[in-house]
Amino acid sequence: IREEESGYNKNLFCIPKHYEEDLERVFIPHGLILDRTERLARDIMQDMGSHHIVALCVLKGGYKFFADLLDHIKAVNQNGDKSVPISVDFLRIKSYC
Repeated sequence: IREEESGYNKNLFCIPKHYEEDLERVFIPHGLILDRTERLARDIMQDMGSHHIVALCVLKGGYKFFADLLDHIKAVNQNGDKSVPISVDFLRIKSYC
C-alpha cells in the first residue's frame, strides 16, 4: 500500500460493532484479499506441476488464510487436467522471538 493511499470509507463495509470506534478506514477490502488468495492458489498449482504438495499451517494466526488458500487449491486441483496429491499439517510455534 502506497503512503498516499487513503483507503475506503468504513461506511462502505459491514464492520462489527466492537471495531467501529477503533477503525478509521479500510485499506484492503475482503473481496480483494479473496481474489489474491485465489490467484496465489492458481500460481502454486502451476508452479508445482504434478509434484505432491505439502501444506504447513503455522497456528494460530494463519489458520483462516491457510483454510481459504487450501479451499482454492482444492478447487483448482479438482477442476484441472490432473489431480495432485496434497498433504496438510499444522505446527505451533512457541515464540516468534
